Amino acid sequence: MNPRTVTLVVILLVAIFGAWTITTYNGLIALDQAVQAQWGQVENVYQRRADLIPNLVATVKGVANFEKSTYIAVAEARAKVGQVTIGGTSGLTTDQAALTRFQTAQDGLSSALSRLLAVVENYPDLKASENFLDLQSQLEGTENRIAVERMRYNETAQAFNTARQSFPTNVVAGMFGDRFALKAYFKAQPGAETAPKVQF
Repeated sequence: MNPRTVTLVVILLVAIFGAWTITTYNGLIALDQAVQAQWGQVENVYQRRADLIPNLVATVKGVANFEKSTYIAVAEARAKVGQVTIGGTSGLTTDQAALTRFQTAQDGLSSALSRLLAVVENYPDLKASENFLDLQSQLEGTENRIAVERMRYNETAQAFNTARQSFPTNVVAGMFGDRFALKAYFKAQPGAETAPKVQF
């Protein structure tokens, strides 16, 4: 083989490798952006819930003899959510421990809201209030949206992680350090795998 042919082959191989690297990099960028966009949707529905809570609590407070401990539980749970999100939530998608803390705080707030709504059952006048019923309906719809957006986030995170860990894409991703770190997942609450016992 003459030197000119060898040079052309080397240039061709370098060009092919360069084009493949660029294509792979751009594919990872697209998947990463999909995860970030879906994370934005998760934050959006959590913010919607946070915006509904003061109105719900104000409506319930209208009942003079309503249990104060229920308000306190909601306020404390909401404060925990605020503490977890101080400093931003942008790094949560790549830090499983931080995402777990975020999820635990949000689940605590969901639990406190469930207790609030359960206690309301003892107050027929409040249950009949159109304002309360509207807020309750919006809150239930928001809780459903949260579940859907978390599921969609996990799906986009899985698509990214699968591509990121596949050979030879992992070689390109490895060249960029933490730029393409694996994405964290929302997980079920501890004990969710055990069916609740129903007694009559």
